[in-house]
Amino acid sequence: MKCLVIAVGHRMPAWIAAGYEEYARRMPREMALRLTEIKPEARTDDTPGGIRRALETEAKRIRAAVPAGSELIALDECGQQYTSQELADRMREWRMDGRDVAFVIGGADGLEARLKSEAAQVWALSRLTLPHGLARVLLAEQLYRAASIVQGHPYHRA
Repeated sequence: MKCLVIAVGHRMPAWIAAGYEEYARRMPREMALRLTEIKPEARTDDTPGGIRRALETEAKRIRAAVPAGSELIALDECGQQYTSQELADRMREWRMDGRDVAFVIGGADGLEARLKSEAAQVWALSRLTLPHGLARVLLAEQLYRAASIVQGHPYHRA
């Protein structure tokens, strides 16, 4: 099973890249974590129609980056929240199914509504609005925590 993080945004601050890489490096080989950055569409028109068109363009780029057969999980502040133990249980299911999982993090304007409706699930890392770079780090840490629970590693202490 591979975990793919598809994130809109590039040229992240060094601390974001370092934080993400720290947890990606810790992931067990059989649950490898990989990042694909999606170039954000230029926001030349801040009207609702312009933002919608930009989100549609980003959604096309995201769809092209999702490997065939992967389960798509969209991250959105209005999505379902999980405990670390519940995430570990989901990770066990994905491993049993032999499916790769693609977690999608939107840019400054979030994700296109249609892309969210196509996702197998919509998750919230928090009810708080998070900067998309920080969401990468938080997601990587939580995936590492879930993998640690699955493997019986003492990283997670309930």
